[in-house]
Amino acid sequence: MDINLINPLILSFIDILPQIGFQAVERKGLSLVASTLDYDGVLVNISLVGVLKGAILIGMSLDSAKEFASKMMMGMPVADFDSLAQSAISEMGNMVCANACTQFSKVGIDGLDISPPVLLIGHNGQATLPVPQTIAVQFLVDGIEINVYVGLIEVNG
Repeated sequence: MDINLINPLILSFIDILPQIGFQAVERKGLSLVASTLDYDGVLVNISLVGVLKGAILIGMSLDSAKEFASKMMMGMPVADFDSLAQSAISEMGNMVCANACTQFSKVGIDGLDISPPVLLIGHNGQATLPVPQTIAVQFLVDGIEINVYVGLIEVNG
């Protein structure tokens, strides 16, 4: 996977999160990982199709997801990761990925579509992206650890 394919997504994450109430969005690390990911907590899965295809997963622990949803909902307490909190996290994923499509078009990659977000919640779960390798980007967002997994390939033809 071409590492330059993640720059529009990183820009989107840094651009969108302050618009929904977060103050500090820091990229903490970047690594190449296998296409199968182990997770505990929450993953937002959004597929991308067009001249690029694959998936973007945004992951965090369940406690982090509750805290993140609470901040998105202007500090409303989130004791349970209920449908309202789930909707908030899904919408964040939708906004980031939609903005990433705009960022991709600014660098000449046009015609991308995203799927509606699919929220995966579990313990000792696994998710496999449809690509040989995945780039993991670690963020710290107002003290909340978030991992973004990008598995995209360029489609020829």
